[in-house]
Amino acid sequence: MTPLSPSAVVQAQLDAYNAKDLDALMATYAPEAAQFALHGDLLARGHEQIRPRYEQRFLEPDLHARLLSRTVLGNFVTDLEIVTRNFPEGQGTVEMLCVYEVVDGRIVRASFATGETRI
Repeated sequence: MTPLSPSAVVQAQLDAYNAKDLDALMATYAPEAAQFALHGDLLARGHEQIRPRYEQRFLEPDLHARLLSRTVLGNFVTDLEIVTRNFPEGQGTVEMLCVYEVVDGRIVRASFATGETRI
C-alpha cells in the first residue's frame, strides 16, 4: 500500500485537529516525531509528549484552524493558518506558520512560528 502524499497527510492532521479527534491526529505523526518552535526549542518528542499538548488544546471550545495557504516542496509542507483560540483574555485568533516534514506517510518533524494574537 502506498503511503499518502505529504499534502494529504498534513490535510488529515488539520482535519483531525479541527474535529478534535485526538486518535486520528496522532495517527498522522510518527511515533518518535518531534515538534519545535521554528528555529528554536524542542516542544515535544514522541507520542507520549505530543498527545498531552493536543489534549489540553482540545479543551478549548472555539478551537479551529483555518488554512490560508499551503506550499508543498517534496516531503515538506508549509501551512499558513489563522487559529481561533480561547485565551485567558477571551476568544481571539493567532497567526501560525506550520512546517511539516513527512516521511513514509507520517509527520516526523513539525515546526511552528506564532504570529500576532488578536483578541
